[in-house]
Order: sequence, then C-alpha cells, then structure tokens
Amino acid sequence: MIGPVIRAALCLALLAGPAAAQDTVRASGALLRGLDKVSGRTVDLPLQVGEAQRYGRLEIRLGECRYPAGDPSSDAFAQLIITDLRQNATVFSGWMIASAPALSALDDARYDVWVMSCQS
Repeated sequence: MIGPVIRAALCLALLAGPAAAQDTVRASGALLRGLDKVSGRTVDLPLQVGEAQRYGRLEIRLGECRYPAGDPSSDAFAQLIITDLRQNATVFSGWMIASAPALSALDDARYDVWVMSCQS
C-alpha cells in the first residue's frame, strides 16, 4: 500500500508532467463512474463543475476537470470532494486521474468512484 506522502508526491508528479509537456483545457463537466461493491452495479455520474450529486450515502462534488488540449479524448483528471453523509465527514478530497485510478483513489468499503472523461 502506498503511503499518503508518496501518493501525494506521485500525484503531483503525474499532474505536473502532462501540464509541463502540453497545455491543458478546463472542461465544464466530467463523467464519473461509481461501483457499488455489494450489488456489483455500476452507474455513470455526469457532473458539471461546482455541482454535487448523491451516490448512495456519498455526496460527490466536482471542482474542476482538465484534459490535454491537443487530445480531448485522452487522459482526464478531476478535482473531487467526496463526503460520507452518514458520518458527515470528507472521505476524499483531491485529484483523480482517469489513466491511474488507483494512484489517488476513494478508500471506501462499499463504493468505488473513478473518472472516465471530461465533458464540455
């Protein structure tokens, strides 16, 4: 298991790499996918920047979504805040990267959430 400091350093390096090599574009929204590990069901979660959506006991808020300017269909990364409404606690706050979902992932016993793409 990757420690939080190493995970943060890897995440920053990954985010800095594409940004340094090419320009990024801010999208107006993102497509996320949620997995309920108990039922095995997946659901697509389209979100606009600034919007929050409930998924089970979680509230997912999209802060920003970016993608490489030269290739809109390639790697997306989104800034998310995920709150457990039952515990009234933030369970994830940071950037999720479509090509490396395990690098910065939600750690929840029942739900997985990951970034699919940015949406304009």
